[in-house]
Formats: sequence, structure tokens, C-alpha cells
Amino acid sequence: MSELIRVGITHGDVNGISYEILLKTFVDTRLLELFIPIIYGSSKSASYHRKVLNNDTVNFNIISHADEAREGKVNLVNCVKEETRIEIGKATADAGEAAYIALDCATKDLKENKIDLLVTLPINKDTIQSDNFKFPGHTEFLEERFSENGEKALMIMATETLKVALVTTHVPLKDVSSMLSKELIAEKLRTLNQTLKRDFSIDAPRIAVLGLNPHAGENGLLGTEENEIIAPVVREAQDEWILCAGPFAADGFFGSGRLKEFDAILAMYHDQGLIPFKTMAMEMGVNVTGGLSIVRTSPDHGTAYNIAGKNEASEESFRQAIYMAIDIFRNRFNYDEARKNPLKKMFFDRSREDETLDLTAEE
Repeated sequence: MSELIRVGITHGDVNGISYEILLKTFVDTRLLELFIPIIYGSSKSASYHRKVLNNDTVNFNIISHADEAREGKVNLVNCVKEETRIEIGKATADAGEAAYIALDCATKDLKENKIDLLVTLPINKDTIQSDNFKFPGHTEFLEERFSENGEKALMIMATETLKVALVTTHVPLKDVSSMLSKELIAEKLRTLNQTLKRDFSIDAPRIAVLGLNPHAGENGLLGTEENEIIAPVVREAQDEWILCAGPFAADGFFGSGRLKEFDAILAMYHDQGLIPFKTMAMEMGVNVTGGLSIVRTSPDHGTAYNIAGKNEASEESFRQAIYMAIDIFRNRFNYDEARKNPLKKMFFDRSREDETLDLTAEE
């Protein structure tokens, strides 16, 4: 793997902080020695934000197709052809449509191997809704587009030292309990275990499984999901040699610092896992999509309309998303290479007494 990795980047919501983040990130030209950035967006939107932010330090190489991308340049695929009305700090249908067009173009190129991986900038989950996009977010959209054999996506929030995965993602809190099942939790636990091995190069990952209810149900007093659903899944996973433990009470687990004993945490619902994660790691956090054939990451923040256009946004999470995506891409390559053409296993069936196994070399 000697060639530079082609990193596809979608511009997200043009009324948010995405272009500010892009401009601040690629001021550092050393990044262009590590990978080839291919941004899917709009040259007019990029120019607009450059003027608003008074930032003319980054020159975009405007291209029509990813095939035209050049090394050493910040390439921008001008795929949003229609005039997009930019209203900084506002949620608009125009911005939602522009976000979808860029995402659609990038994922098509990813399918056709014109880019190697995908980093998505934040969208507004409401304004992007249309006949073409009827999903709660990027994770569900990517699952529908890239799940060829029934693979299920897993949402993971990650830093170098903290990784939190979710059993349920963008669903109302009132629906979480009814959605939980042994099959769903087992599926997410297996996917997390494999993702930690293949994507993060953790040979024997240790996983903490959180409960659903306060105090993990208090032995049925505050809820029965732990005893009836979660604990049995943990025991069955242990029988499969998955190194997991739980269910833990979420507040006590994070408050006591026990997370240091584990490589990852499996939370039952969105805010249970993401509130402590973002409290501890907002600046450095990365949203990783596990379980699919593609590599996709994103900053762990949203459109940040409240600071859009004010030159106050931090690009650190986006930068970490790029680094982590490249690391995952390389880790997968190395993991798969090491497991190509394995030696055939040799078994001796002791029940077949009429046969003997000759292990002597031929002379």
C-alpha cells in the first residue's frame, strides 16, 4: 500500500461550520503529503465562506470528477451544480438538498472505488429529508447503501483511548425498551468485537455492556431487561470467547472510572453512551461506522449553527476523523492480508479407532 489514500469528504450543511472547518484544516499543507483530499461540494459555497471568514489561505482545485484529483492539491468535486442559497446559521431546505447531493455523489464514487474511504461533515437530519433520503442519519443511510449481504451498521464514538458503541441509535427514548432483544444486542456485541479487532487492531478486546435501567434494574426492582435480555446475552457471548462483562449500571460505571478496564463500551441507547463520551472527549471524538465493508468517519459534533460564520469553530474533531479513517483503512488491509490463504486445520477424530494419524515426515 504505497500510493496515497484518496479521502472523500462531503461538505455537509452549507449553513453550518463545515467550510470553516475545511479551511482551517487544510491551512496545514503537510496533510497533503499524507493523503489526497477529495471534497464533494460546491465551488460557489466554498467561495462564499472564504469571503465571510476572510480566509483566502486555501486554494481549492475545482474538478468535475474524482478521477481528476491531483496529489498535493485540495481537490473539490463541484457536484452541487444548482444555485444554493446560503443562509449562515439557519436550517433550510436548500442546504439539506445540497448536503444530500454531495453525499450521494461521494457514496457512488466510493462504490466504484474512485475514493478509498469517506469522511462526512455534519448534516441537519431534518432538512436533508426528502424522497431520496428518509433516514435518521448517515449511519442508517450508509447501511442501506452498502449492506450487500445483510450487514448491519454499528455506530461507534471513538478516541484513541475511549470507544462507545450503541445498540439503538437515532430512535425516541420511549421506543428503546421495545426495540431491545437478545438477537439485537448479540448482533451489536459481535460486530463491536470484530470491529475492535479488524479496524482498531485490538487482538483480544475487552467490552463492557451497560444495563438499560437505573442501577441496572436493581435485580428486577427497577426493570427486568437486564435479567431477561442483557445478562443472558453477555453469558452467551462469553461462551463464544468474547471478552465481555455486565450489565453495568451506566452512572456508576462512568463515575467510578471503570472504563479504564475495558477497550470499549456497548451502550443501550444514544444519550446513555454519548452524553458521557462527549463530556469527556468532545474536541477529539470521532463518529465511526462499523460493521460495513466501507470505511466512514465523521466529527462527533453537529452543524453548530450558533457559531457558524463567526470563525469560532474547532477543526480538531474533523482532523481526528481523517486520521482515524486512514488508520482504519490501513488496519483492515493489514488484518485481511495476514489472514489470506490460511493453513488447513488438521483434526484427529479419536472416535475412529480404526485409523491412526501418521505425523512422521516422508523419507
